[in-house]
Amino acid sequence: QVQLVESGGGLVQAGGSLRLSCAASGRTLSTYAMGWFRQAPGKEREFVAAIRWIVSNTYYADSVKGRFTISRDNAKNTVYLQMNSLKPEDTAVYSCAASTWTTGYGRTTSSMEAYDYWGQGTQVTVSS
Repeated sequence: QVQLVESGGGLVQAGGSLRLSCAASGRTLSTYAMGWFRQAPGKEREFVAAIRWIVSNTYYADSVKGRFTISRDNAKNTVYLQMNSLKPEDTAVYSCAASTWTTGYGRTTSSMEAYDYWGQGTQVTVSS
């Protein structure tokens, strides 16, 4: 089994920054991509960012482009989400997800269906 553990959430004022981390552990994962999704109260879960594990291509939701940066450390099996210029509308539970080649290849990296494993999530609250 694969476990994903997020960290780095918290409370920040508008305009501030946070860095989320997601560490994968457990059995060896043939990773195709890792991504971040978020869910605000009363809303559907939505795509935030993703990174292809081998080629490092990155993908972002329009709402976070230019403010958020996704990166990964292969040796640590960890993906990061640097969030700058945070806005109150960024408030949500942020979850990371991992995609294997079997599931992810050929699927859109912004789709939840492309991912096999999910973390529990970490709360990000941005005050105005």
